[in-house]
Amino acid sequence: MPTKQYTIKDATLQNIVSEPAVAYQTKSTATTNSWNPNVPFCGTQEEWWEHFHQIEEGEFMSLEEANREFAEWKKEYLANRLM
Repeated sequence: MPTKQYTIKDATLQNIVSEPAVAYQTKSTATTNSWNPNVPFCGTQEEWWEHFHQIEEGEFMSLEEANREFAEWKKEYLANRLM
């Protein structure tokens, strides 16, 4: 059986990416401060701990408070939906 030659339209090295993370990192819309969950984060243990401490500095609410807010939202949502 003869081998068939395939041609790829606009085949350049820029269009071929071996790693998906490279495609996400090279997008022009990405900023240095934006975090993309599709790009793997490789770091030392100290960098991970620093990352966790930064998250913990954010605003948190207790589970009871979150459940109360959800119950209020659900009650309002269902009341508006039935009208």
